[in-house]
Amino acid sequence: MPPSSGPPEGGQPAPRLILASASPRRRELIARLGLVPVDIRAADIDETPRPREVPRDYARRMAREKALAVPGEGAHVLAGDTVVAAGRRILPKTEDAATARQCLALLSGRRHRVLSAIALKAPDGSLHERLSETIVRFKPLSQAEIADYIASGEWAGKAGGYAIQGAAEGLIAWISGSHSGVVGLPLFETRALLKAAGFAIG
Repeated sequence: MPPSSGPPEGGQPAPRLILASASPRRRELIARLGLVPVDIRAADIDETPRPREVPRDYARRMAREKALAVPGEGAHVLAGDTVVAAGRRILPKTEDAATARQCLALLSGRRHRVLSAIALKAPDGSLHERLSETIVRFKPLSQAEIADYIASGEWAGKAGGYAIQGAAEGLIAWISGSHSGVVGLPLFETRALLKAAGFAIG
């Protein structure tokens, strides 16, 4: 029996979990809850924000669409999306050093929000959602600090151009909210959704 199943209760088959993400960070985080997905499938969707779409709505929509895009085949499907926002501006997942440098210069010395949405699709197709909002503030970053971080390569593919679980954590003055949410999967909200769905979590 896969570790994600847990002991059956009341004669009902234990729930199974599919993780709709290829992110190794989300895989590591879900393991902290004592769960191992029976399958991992990246969702192939258009992640372009809609005109005038606010960050909170965008994060929720992305999580929902990812969960709906992955076949469940009798299992629960868990999807998540993490958005870094400066005001109403949605920062990109940085694919080149120039964009990462622009993001870090924008975030230097100021507060920003990290919105981490999760959606759990049940075998019957119903959706349950949660959203974590965290406030993060970088110290004022010097050009040398930005250059050093760009040279590390940690920014590649990261929302807002940084990964809090890496060297960037040493540049963050304070955080209010969910550290795991900034990494990519808010564990408090995820645990609540999965326990409500019948997963055996201590």
